[in-house]
Amino acid sequence: MTHLDLISPYYLDGTIVLITGGTGGIGRACVERLANYGAKVALTYVENVEDPKIIKEKFSDIKFLNLYPLNLCNLESIKGCFQSIIKEYGHIDVLVNNAGVGSATIADWESNPENQDRIMFDINADGTLKMCQNFLALPDKKNKKLINISSVGGGISAFPKFRHSDGMSKAAVAFLTRQLAAETVHLDVDVFAICPGATNTAMFEASTLSKLTFDEREKFLSNLPKKRLIEPQEIAAIVHFLSCPLSSVLHGSIIDASMGLGVRPGLLSEYKY
Repeated sequence: MTHLDLISPYYLDGTIVLITGGTGGIGRACVERLANYGAKVALTYVENVEDPKIIKEKFSDIKFLNLYPLNLCNLESIKGCFQSIIKEYGHIDVLVNNAGVGSATIADWESNPENQDRIMFDINADGTLKMCQNFLALPDKKNKKLINISSVGGGISAFPKFRHSDGMSKAAVAFLTRQLAAETVHLDVDVFAICPGATNTAMFEASTLSKLTFDEREKFLSNLPKKRLIEPQEIAAIVHFLSCPLSSVLHGSIIDASMGLGVRPGLLSEYKY
């Protein structure tokens, strides 16, 4: 057996991957990782909010990348996104439901505080549900992979001081994953959820780190598992493995990717400024 034989299961040549919300953070790391391993990536953006020309420039070194508008609050937009990708590629092998909002970013999408909880559910929970339903309704294709990105907060454990609808919507994604996995256990599709912990993204910066002084930030980071943030590329590596044929044994898994925060959530409340 050659070295190539050992690593070939991880190549994604010819694999069509749809990644939502992939213009930054974990999503961007997924785009770069999967494209580097040969996948053709269909990437979504929010029309009239994100500029596709700027996004294209971000990924100028990726050859097989196409952009598609997507509004997770609009069923017709979701259906249109799938239809456009199928028209271009003929099929979709992997869906990575990465797009979502959090406690600190919901205001970017809804300025009225009275409507923010509803929009949080519309995007994180109902939007993900509709994406899953449309993906699973596509014509049969062997060894499809459905990967939902949830969060350690809600998907694994509960943390105080975060918006209730944030954790509830991420918990809904984890439950949806279990439900769909149960229903597809005899089908040629694998369903997973990944629940990242404190990750070095603009969203976590906005929700937590931006509120701290330099000294407070250093103390906060030193109290996290492994005394550091998770890097988006580390989550992307998990997404990569789940996109490969070898991942079938993990069908139905809700993966705690928090370096231990999920099993010791008190680390955040133990922290004292």
